[in-house]
Amino acid sequence: MYLKMTRKFFLVALIIFPHCLTPIQSSAFNESQLNKISDELLISGWKPLSDKNNKDKKASDKTIKALNKFKSISSLKPYFKKARGYAVFPNIGKGGIGIGGARGSGEVFEKGNVIGKTTLTQLSIGFQLGGQAFSQIIFFKDKKSLERFTEGNFEFGASASAALISDGANASADYSDGVAVLTYSKGGLMYEASIGGQKFSYEEY
Repeated sequence: MYLKMTRKFFLVALIIFPHCLTPIQSSAFNESQLNKISDELLISGWKPLSDKNNKDKKASDKTIKALNKFKSISSLKPYFKKARGYAVFPNIGKGGIGIGGARGSGEVFEKGNVIGKTTLTQLSIGFQLGGQAFSQIIFFKDKKSLERFTEGNFEFGASASAALISDGANASADYSDGVAVLTYSKGGLMYEASIGGQKFSYEEY
């Protein structure tokens, strides 16, 4: 047992501290031996490429399609240029008679790179009738507002509202507490379209 532990320690040291093992580099070290070392390190749980894989994560096709739709709207270009990040929800379904609800999934971006996924849920009570499907984008003005969202317990107050994007018209929304929200209707009609009460979960990629 002692000999096996000593051997594993030596192999780890060989990879991590090559500058301390200059004499060994000149010895006969063939490819099969290196592969064996690599396998043992991976079995032990050392995965040096895991961070790189996270950076290479790509957004889903649905998210990219919705994002391109928002980016094609000229009046939103200043938001994309200046915002620290944004959350894109390709499809949110909402409906109700008196008591309504909404739900949708999306992805979060920081400086143009996708960093995680998010889920939206909403329960609202009041005068409302009908149903609709829409896309939604939330812009985060700075790092602080983005971090509040990625903490995973973000929620809009009861009076929160979003600017509605319509074809052929300029769309704009004022930032409130570092956040600006815009929606694009995909069909249907609803007499109440407030985003008040929307709650968001977040999971980092």
